[in-house]
Amino acid sequence: MKNISVGICVVWLFISCSKNDGSNTTVQPPIVVAFANTALQVNGISNGTNTYKNIAPNATIKLTFNSAVTRSTTVANILFNEASGVTIPIAITYENSDSSIVVKPSAALKGFTPYNLIVSQGLQSTNNKNLGSTVNLAFTTGIDSTDKFPFIDNNALLDLVQRQTFKYFWEFGHPTSGMARERNNSGDLVTSGGTGFGVMAIVTAIHRNFITRAEGLARVKKITGFLANNAQSFHGAFPHWLNGNNGVVIPFSAKDDGADLVETSLLMQGLLTARQYFNTADANETALRNEINTLYNNVEWSWFRKNNESVAYWHWSKNFSWDINLPIKGWNECLITYVLAASSTTFTIPKVVYDEGFASNGAMKNNNLYYGIQLPLGPPQGGPLFFAHYSFLGINPNGLTDQYADYQKQVLNHTKINYEYCKANPNNYYGYSNKVWGLTASDIPNGYTASSPTNDVGVISPTAAISSLPYTPVESMAALQFFYYKLGDKIWKEYGFVDAFKLNDPWFANSFLAIDQGPQIVMIENYRSALLWNLFMSCPEIKTGMKKLGFQSPFL
Repeated sequence: MKNISVGICVVWLFISCSKNDGSNTTVQPPIVVAFANTALQVNGISNGTNTYKNIAPNATIKLTFNSAVTRSTTVANILFNEASGVTIPIAITYENSDSSIVVKPSAALKGFTPYNLIVSQGLQSTNNKNLGSTVNLAFTTGIDSTDKFPFIDNNALLDLVQRQTFKYFWEFGHPTSGMARERNNSGDLVTSGGTGFGVMAIVTAIHRNFITRAEGLARVKKITGFLANNAQSFHGAFPHWLNGNNGVVIPFSAKDDGADLVETSLLMQGLLTARQYFNTADANETALRNEINTLYNNVEWSWFRKNNESVAYWHWSKNFSWDINLPIKGWNECLITYVLAASSTTFTIPKVVYDEGFASNGAMKNNNLYYGIQLPLGPPQGGPLFFAHYSFLGINPNGLTDQYADYQKQVLNHTKINYEYCKANPNNYYGYSNKVWGLTASDIPNGYTASSPTNDVGVISPTAAISSLPYTPVESMAALQFFYYKLGDKIWKEYGFVDAFKLNDPWFANSFLAIDQGPQIVMIENYRSALLWNLFMSCPEIKTGMKKLGFQSPFL
């Protein structure tokens, strides 16, 4: 009985379904197609997502739908704004029989700024269907190629960069000690090496009539007086960091709470340059020269050989002795240390310390080709560009040779390799070009690193290209112009160019560092007049010391 009942029910259902039109054909319900966005393009490109970056500021967004849109519903349901919330006026046009909407901002967008475009579900098709789901587009603009400042000739631009950058050392110099603060938020923390750069910047500023000779002399005298009477030193060498109020050492790291011979070298390079500049019989200038002589002669360069080893050591501490145990070996920024040590008339070192220590008996040689350019010394592809700057703020590399290298070729080729690497852009970082280049030590997002072709995190530091002006004037000037005119709204601030920037994922430092600002002023001046080179190389001790190490130069 159960099987019969089921059969009767099935027959009844079939008859009942067929009664609607009197035929045996089953009628399927109509398929309802939702109104939906089917394609999205930004400046003619679709990446398959709703997120885009490095978009040209004259952005055009095209949204395509599976049905024609009702034009009267577009304006109220399309919102275009900055991520900060500022609404952007737009123009809307239609294509493909109104199934595509083209959205264009009424004016060019800002560079390196995040934007959102939202199409809400109130948008309707011509068959009265609402958009099935909201469209959310997020994008960040890239380089805005418009000039941010009026054009000035190159000499005026160099004047401007030197003058503005000099403010870091002049207006922001520590009020008590006169020394250079480490960075623009370091309070009373001052830096020895950065102060050496700052002293050279003061000499430059007098030469360029930014300040008077008397003003510059007074500031340098304040610095030397503080170093002589207040600052802690260790066997004549100063620490990396000091408190600018009382001269007490501020540890650079856990065990680095004493002498830093390399920082002391950068300081002495600047002071000896100033000594040569303030060369009149004026009593104040004479007193300054005597004080600089005392500071230089007090540095016990030979003692930093540790146990009379054939190498100098970077650090020594009363609390930790030689625990850091870092020998100063090249090729790096430390040539100046060995030159000053060999030039000392009180605590000199013999040539063997340079040969076996810094040069490692020739092991610092490279001589490989990178981008078809031979690199005489140093690590693969040259390392960070400050290797070509710090020692050569005072040492003139032009025509300088010894048994290990032609130093004019070294600094030039190191710079060219850095330039060619950025042009080639093997990591495909947005923005790298023949106008955006220069890898050296600098701030990076959430940190600090020594950028180079073998440690490239996509961060460019303006000091790298600008401080290379004496070596690559055409390439460096092109970079400087681009930094100022095209990126100036982002990186040109109260103390010149900010420390670094990244265009691939837009980031612009808000920091200024003494060791990056100083070389820009000094090397621009060496490019323009060779002022600092001529002063430092005129030191009689330097001439003697460099000859002792085996250097040959038309300036010795």
